[in-house]
Amino acid sequence: MSNVNIQRAVDHIPAGSGVNVYTPIVELIVNAIQSIECNDNDSGLVQIVVHREQQDDLLEHSTPAVCGFTVIDNGVGFDTENRNSFDTLYSDHKITQGGKGFGRFTCLKYFQTFNVKSVYKEGEKLFCRRFEMGRHKDIVTNETIEPSDQQYTGSEITISTLRNCKFTDKQLSTIARVIVERLLPYFFDKKRQLPKVVLRENDESKLFILNNYLEGPGENLISEVMSAGGQFTLGQGDFRQVFTARVFKFYSPREKTSKVSLVAHRREVTANSLHNYIPEFIDEFYEKAVGKEKTDRNFIIKVYVSGEYLDQHVSLERGGFDFQKEKKDSDLDFGIAQSEIEVSAAELAISAVSNDVQVRRERKTQRIKNYVEEQAPWHRSLMGKIDVTDLAYNATDEQIEGKLQSEKYRLEVKTRGAVKHLLESEKTEDLKHKTSEIVQMVSDTSKNDLAHYISMRRSVIDIFEKSLQTGDDGKYSSEGVVHDIIFPRKGDSDQTPFEEHNLWLIDERLNFTEYLSSDIPLEGKSGRPDILAFDHRMVFRGENEASNPVTIFEFKRPQRDDFANPSSKEDPVQQIIRYVRKLRDGEFTTPQGREIQINTNTPFYGYVICDLNKKVKTWLEEEKDFKPLPDRQGYFRWHDSLNLYTEVVSWDKVLKDAMMRNRVFFHHLKI
Repeated sequence: MSNVNIQRAVDHIPAGSGVNVYTPIVELIVNAIQSIECNDNDSGLVQIVVHREQQDDLLEHSTPAVCGFTVIDNGVGFDTENRNSFDTLYSDHKITQGGKGFGRFTCLKYFQTFNVKSVYKEGEKLFCRRFEMGRHKDIVTNETIEPSDQQYTGSEITISTLRNCKFTDKQLSTIARVIVERLLPYFFDKKRQLPKVVLRENDESKLFILNNYLEGPGENLISEVMSAGGQFTLGQGDFRQVFTARVFKFYSPREKTSKVSLVAHRREVTANSLHNYIPEFIDEFYEKAVGKEKTDRNFIIKVYVSGEYLDQHVSLERGGFDFQKEKKDSDLDFGIAQSEIEVSAAELAISAVSNDVQVRRERKTQRIKNYVEEQAPWHRSLMGKIDVTDLAYNATDEQIEGKLQSEKYRLEVKTRGAVKHLLESEKTEDLKHKTSEIVQMVSDTSKNDLAHYISMRRSVIDIFEKSLQTGDDGKYSSEGVVHDIIFPRKGDSDQTPFEEHNLWLIDERLNFTEYLSSDIPLEGKSGRPDILAFDHRMVFRGENEASNPVTIFEFKRPQRDDFANPSSKEDPVQQIIRYVRKLRDGEFTTPQGREIQINTNTPFYGYVICDLNKKVKTWLEEEKDFKPLPDRQGYFRWHDSLNLYTEVVSWDKVLKDAMMRNRVFFHHLKI
């Protein structure tokens, strides 16, 4: 009589990828095979009988759900030794065969009942033993023994009534495939003769011989790729472990992604996607027919890895291993990680579909090239340096950009480190030999950033050009729209750094300013120019000095000309003059409260951006005394008393000049 808290043991079995509703079935089949091996039976037979729910009359044309299984074998049966082993928690009876003495408890995790009927031989007589597996303190319950007139030994084990789960697979063919995949190492074990394994309906209306999935005239849906696979070694020194990988093709697969399975004692324990390590394995492969009797077929690759290390470290319930999943440290105290084993196996699997993998890698590389050429030309300098092996086969634009940005950052860190090392080195030889190499590294990084900046300019010009066109309603954009493209309204240089405005559309010098104010009142007085800028003629920021020019802009919506009316209060030329006078009189301060340094020699530049129709041109020439620029796309005037130079230019000229200044860069980037 045993004394085990069976239910507690069952409840502590973890469910996961390795342990599921198929685990009890696999456990019973393995026990049946081992029982036949012990009987030394050349005509071994394992039958897996499927039990189904009672059919509802309303659903008579549907396939009833599975509710249990009976596994029948012609092995040695539950003789006294086997019966006592069954009644012992963590029995070591089958330890040489990889037995853990715990597998039968997984049956009670998923099924309510576990019934045994077994004929065994004691001396020269046959006996029939019947019992149930208990759920409380006794493993063996309701046991009976009586003489048997049966002519052979064997067992029938029935598990039924599902607990807290459903058996989602209904088709017999699907169940057969899953069982074969879980036990494939048994089917391909050349050292042992596998008994005939049959999966059938309870009424014998349909059956599958599982051995035929691998050979023979039946299903033949799995084949080993003899040219692939092999052995590999991991670990260091005395802690070196040998693993064997065998590669198979699964035709007409129920799953679409290839897998790498780790095996312990000839049973699949874990199965992870190969594309986690080789992205090109994410989709199934295609094999063209050869010969008249064959047809084209899809297939996936599955690698089965076995080794003593796996046998030693498989968990009690065979749902995983007790070593780390990811490599965290080079210290061998952590053991060989699962990912290390799977990576090595994945590399061996490539040879089974090397041509397909190469074609997919070339497609991926071309996809990245197309992305760079069409959408991100600033990354061209990276194309010869980046390793995209680990990038997803069907990578999105966002994933490609992320990979390129990551590589760019890696190169920048490497460059900064090299520069720092060179500057800290006291060896003149280092300076002599490494300078040109490091300068080239810096140059490549700078080219990348410059190309990105120029590409952004191309986009800004396209948007700017679009804003100058009429909309679907036949109207032009307001000043606000074009204003925001050039410089955001209600903002100043404290809120809008130079890389976020596009003043270069008007004048490249305006990229380098100390202070900008756009459409907000200057401190001290009301009134607001569209843009006021302290401009520096150097390519760096200077101080608030009186010698630096002040530039003022006024924008007028495309096709607007009412400001040229005699009664208009929005005369842009006069508005600029008023702002200049107020600045000269000291009526404004910077947002920090600093005095704006102005003297009699401070130069002022005023720009009015508007459309130059006939009315505006007449107004400028006859009333404002402006002179035309050589291209007739603008007018200018010098206001001597204010030291003010004013230009009135058309939106078309702004667009044309911006495009002309940047055209050579766009040409080199092919944008």
